[in-house]
Amino acid sequence: MSTIHVLHENDDWARPLFEALDTRGLPYASWFLDEGRVDPRREPPEGVFYNRMSASSHTRGHRYAPELTRQVLTWLEAHGRCVVNDSRALALEINKLGQYAALEAAGIRIPRTLGAVGREATLEAARTLGETPFILKPNRGGTGAGVRLLRDTDELAAVLDDPATETPLDGTWLVQQYVQAPEPVITRCEFIGGRFYYAVSVDTSEGFELCPADVCALPAQHEKFEILDGFDHPVLEQYARFLADNGIHVAGIEFVHDTEGRLYTYDVNTNTNYNARAESRARVSGMGRLAEYLGELLKGTQPRPAADAERRPGTARAG
Repeated sequence: MSTIHVLHENDDWARPLFEALDTRGLPYASWFLDEGRVDPRREPPEGVFYNRMSASSHTRGHRYAPELTRQVLTWLEAHGRCVVNDSRALALEINKLGQYAALEAAGIRIPRTLGAVGREATLEAARTLGETPFILKPNRGGTGAGVRLLRDTDELAAVLDDPATETPLDGTWLVQQYVQAPEPVITRCEFIGGRFYYAVSVDTSEGFELCPADVCALPAQHEKFEILDGFDHPVLEQYARFLADNGIHVAGIEFVHDTEGRLYTYDVNTNTNYNARAESRARVSGMGRLAEYLGELLKGTQPRPAADAERRPGTARAG
C-alpha cells in the first residue's frame, strides 16, 4: 500500500502534521533521520516522500541529519519516487549564501550579503559592506540561532574572539545589510504545493528567533503572529517561480520593508511550521492543507512534482 513518508528529525515539529494526516485517514510513516544507512541498490517503498529536514537539527543533537537526508533523497530520486522538497530544496535549506544567490538569480531583492571564512576575512567583509549596524549570522543556522545585530567592527571582533561564540558548522559567517523597518515587523508567506496559502505578520521586537511552531513559544509571550486577511502582492508570483525552479514545494518565505517601502526577501524556510493560535483566530490550517496536498499526491489527483528532465526555467507549476 502506498504511504506518505515524512523525513524529519524533530518529533515535536512533525506531530501536528501526523495529527492532520490521522484526522484525514491518510497512511503515513515517520522517517526519523538522525542516523541510519542507505543502500542505493535497494528499491525504496512506494508512496510520497515529504522532506522536512531542518538546518537547525544540530541544535537538537542531530549533527549529521541533513547529510543523511541528502543521501536518502538522492536514493529516492534515482529510483523515480515522488519527492516533495527534493535534494535541491535541502541544499538551499542548509546553505543561506546559496539561497541568496538563487533568490538574486530569480530577480528577487535581498539584503546585501557577504560570506566569509576566518576571523580576518569576516572583519574585512564587514568593512567591505560599509554599513552599520549590520547583521552577523551563520551560513547554516535555523530558527534565528546565532543571528546578531552588531553596531561596528569592534563589536564584531569581540563576538568573534569570544570563546562562547559557536563557529558556524560549515565555518562560514554571513555579514549582511541590516534593513531598518519602520516598525518591528516582518511578513512570512506560506506556500503549499507551490501555491500561496497565506501571509502572517510577525512581531520581531523580541529578537530574531521567529519559529512559529507552538513548541517554540514562551508561556508568557504575547501574540507575535497574525495572519493577514486577503494579502496580495506582486512578489508572490516571483516567489512561486523561484520555488518551482528550485525543487521547493512547501516553504515559508520571509520579507521586510525598509523605511522607504522597498521589499527585501531574507529567508526561505523549507522546513516550515505554522502557529496554531494565529491559525485558530483566522480559521485556517497550514498542516491541514499540507496533509490534504500530500494526500492528493498519494491518490494521483494532484500533479506530482516535476522531475529535472521535465523542468522549464521560469515556469511556475503546481506541486
